[in-house]
Amino acid sequence: MEIWYVWVFVISFIGVSVGNWIYRWRNPKCKGTLPPGSMGLPLIGETLSFLVTSKSIDIHPFLNERLKRYGPLFKTSIAGQPVVVSSDADFNYYVLQQDGKLVDFYLMDSFSQLVHNDNMNNLGGFFHKYLRRSILSHFGHEPLKRKLLSEFEVVINHELHEWTNLPEVDVKRHTVPMLFDLTSQIVMGYKPEKNVAEELNNMLLGIMRFPLYFPGTAFYKCIQKQRKGIRMASRVLEERMKARSCNNYAEGCNKQGDLLDQIVGDIGKEEFLTKEFVPYLLFGLIVATVETISPTITLATMFLLENPSALQQLTEEHEEILKKREDGSSGLAWEEYKSMTFTHYVINETLRMENILPGMLRKVIADIHVRGNSQ
Repeated sequence: MEIWYVWVFVISFIGVSVGNWIYRWRNPKCKGTLPPGSMGLPLIGETLSFLVTSKSIDIHPFLNERLKRYGPLFKTSIAGQPVVVSSDADFNYYVLQQDGKLVDFYLMDSFSQLVHNDNMNNLGGFFHKYLRRSILSHFGHEPLKRKLLSEFEVVINHELHEWTNLPEVDVKRHTVPMLFDLTSQIVMGYKPEKNVAEELNNMLLGIMRFPLYFPGTAFYKCIQKQRKGIRMASRVLEERMKARSCNNYAEGCNKQGDLLDQIVGDIGKEEFLTKEFVPYLLFGLIVATVETISPTITLATMFLLENPSALQQLTEEHEEILKKREDGSSGLAWEEYKSMTFTHYVINETLRMENILPGMLRKVIADIHVRGNSQ
């Protein structure tokens, strides 16, 4: 009889403890007031709902459903981490202005594994600031005006000519090799084999999956593709470092002047730039460029085909530029690019309507007050 009472006590204690743990999970502590929302199931939260694939260009169904239920600011839990999601433009702008103060750069674990084996989030905002500054110096306004515009035109014209020989064109699939070629040449002065780029198609779909490394899973296939890309980037880095050691680009040693040159020069100056990390950085930059621009081009093509009047206006704008040229065979000039008013409208509207990534992640490092409440 006494043993029965002991078991009742043990079971009751476990039940109360589990119930209290679930309550604390669903109601995390906060000095202020947290936004409305649900933390989902213990440990996994609402991860499974978040990882559901959506082929729509509209807002991801996970976000759409909760935005309708809770409003533009809500809480949830994804991959065991408490998360606050915001679709409020003013609040998002404020948060982005607070990088390094209230929030810091953060990556999903799956993307962290893609671009480096270690936890990149430990690097804080220093890496993000360095990367942004370096990219702008090679992909920004001045490089575009000085050389990139003409380089882009040559490659794009060549690819479009190749497309004319195809019975049909899958815009998403066929833009990947073109973008991979362009980006890899600008980033590290390397022209890859075409099959390499085709193998890296749809890497983003693998990133946005549960990071389960098991044969047959999308994330496993993604990591296998990643390893091929890393080996390629490692070979390029090794060759560049050997060239740099040749009397610091003395006679017979050419300096490329690309992003990789800058990174190699900064190895030893920046703590996070190591021979082991740089190949992951190069590969991550190329994949991020290809996997965001290729679907954007695809969506722009689709929108234009669905709107013949917009396509006609776009065509007329470009034909008018060609008519004004003194030399019909000359390449695209910077002034011509700047005069493409309607073209820029098309680009901006595509960016407004597209759904490439579910959002930008930031890690909160201090309380954020929204309309008087601490979130």
